[in-house]
Amino acid sequence: MLDDVQIYTQKDPSDALGVATAQWQQTQYDAVVEHPEHDNRKITRVVVAGMGGSALAALLAKSWLQAETSLELEIVRTYSLPHYVDEHTLVICSSYSGNTEETLSTLEDASNRGAQIAIIAAGGKLVEIAHERSITSVVLPNEGIQPRMAMLYNLRGLLQILVHFDQIGRAHYEAVAGYADWLRDESARWTSEVTTDQNIAKQLALFAVGKTPVFYAGHLMAPVAYKWKISWNENAKNVAFWNELPEFNHNEFMGWASHPVEKPFAVFDLVSEFEHERIQKRFEVSDRLLSGRRPKAHIVSLQGDSPLAQMLWACILADFVSIYVAVLNGVDPAPVELIEKFKKELSK
Repeated sequence: MLDDVQIYTQKDPSDALGVATAQWQQTQYDAVVEHPEHDNRKITRVVVAGMGGSALAALLAKSWLQAETSLELEIVRTYSLPHYVDEHTLVICSSYSGNTEETLSTLEDASNRGAQIAIIAAGGKLVEIAHERSITSVVLPNEGIQPRMAMLYNLRGLLQILVHFDQIGRAHYEAVAGYADWLRDESARWTSEVTTDQNIAKQLALFAVGKTPVFYAGHLMAPVAYKWKISWNENAKNVAFWNELPEFNHNEFMGWASHPVEKPFAVFDLVSEFEHERIQKRFEVSDRLLSGRRPKAHIVSLQGDSPLAQMLWACILADFVSIYVAVLNGVDPAPVELIEKFKKELSK
């Protein structure tokens, strides 16, 4: 079915696959800082306030940068900021739509506390506020795509803001663009025209369709496991779960003890050689001891010559695989009507 290129016009009317195929181009996006003026007060910590894909970009940045820099970065995914936020905190309010109510709430909270503020958005109220109050901001391209598919735009915007406030070096911003050509070539191997026998994205979709996926990664790549989970939720319209090692071995590991092996789960081990050497050992021992207690894990060896490369590669692959699952499920991968309905109900 997945090799019949004619089905995608019907099964993927919004061309989510086309958007996924072009995602690599976002790594070359040159984020421009508007209203760049700010005082030179000392910044002691950075908080990113965002939800969904906006939070994901921050999670990736945190995992990658904290392994290489002295950046202290916290991610807030609710309505209010931690008590410690003060005038020496940089609060970056990030929302692709610019209308996320939790993020708008944290913006006002940050303003009331006298924090240094920056905004990342493609439009909406956040951009309006940035212009009205002359708040340092990056206005992302507004291409009419789903926010989750603009994650790399968001990442570039976030890194540019961090460079602007002297929290990281420019080399980290440029590093993302350095993988553009390679990601283009990798993405081309996952398109609908590439047959299943040569297409890992289609193979993984067929492995998982009709099952509840569970994604595992080591601590460094934990945001990748989370990305696979939310791609499944929003693209494939399936419930999915994730966890990270070594924490998994201290609780959830035991949870598989009473599950019949024929239970409809699809287990994925997202494995990176850049994790601590003991993480790989934990994967191997976990899979061996759980043999016969849970479905056999499918090992996805993350590709790339650095942690950043593997994160970018895996995030794009997650969208391809979950879109193919959506096609197999007979659902349109792009819209998220239930989420939009939920937001409307909240606004009443």
